[in-house]
Amino acid sequence: MEKITQSGSTTSPITRLFYIHDPMCSWCYAFSQSWAALQAELPENIAINYLAGGLAPDTTEPMSLSMQHTIQQVWQQIEQTVPGVSFNYDFWSRNTPFRSTYQACRAVLAARKQHAASEPEMVRAIQRAYYQNALNPSLPDTLQGCAQVIGLDVAVFARDLSSTEIDNCLQHEIRQSRQLGVSSYPSLRLVHNNSNYPIPIDYLNHQTMRNEIKCIIRETTLTKFAPG
Repeated sequence: MEKITQSGSTTSPITRLFYIHDPMCSWCYAFSQSWAALQAELPENIAINYLAGGLAPDTTEPMSLSMQHTIQQVWQQIEQTVPGVSFNYDFWSRNTPFRSTYQACRAVLAARKQHAASEPEMVRAIQRAYYQNALNPSLPDTLQGCAQVIGLDVAVFARDLSSTEIDNCLQHEIRQSRQLGVSSYPSLRLVHNNSNYPIPIDYLNHQTMRNEIKCIIRETTLTKFAPG
């Protein structure tokens, strides 16, 4: 299956690493440093593909107080678990939060449409706006501000954000993530020689994931070429 890699080149790689995420997922934010370190040490012949998993569908209903409390507890758990990760709790007093992440997912896809390299940049921009600057990433104004920060054409971005094309793309990626057996974020799936391998997420040590990937590739390659 032909894929567009993060660099923007069109290839048909044998080995692909899918990163299934949601830009408003707090555990994805906690994973960002380990994920960056893992990417830096992957062999060049492994293509990296982002998939927006869509954590919570569109809604105009404000988030319930119980859900707000639950998410704040998750933030506290992450801060106690992953060194160096912190959250700006002013978000909860400055905004009307919505339990809706699809619009932020569409923003990532709209950024990719303008330039493939802008996809991870948009993810980071949304995370900074949400978790560090206490801005509401469910709102188009916030997302357009993120687009401006990373140098996108904001007018084109705004049109794409509400387009049927981008929404269809999101629905396709949600289905694709389900086909890979993903039900939580962040998730990693290594597709090698047409087989799908889950890679356990490690928030603290990227080397465990790197070693797991190398081990899978080595063992499946040896099995493939072993005399029968």
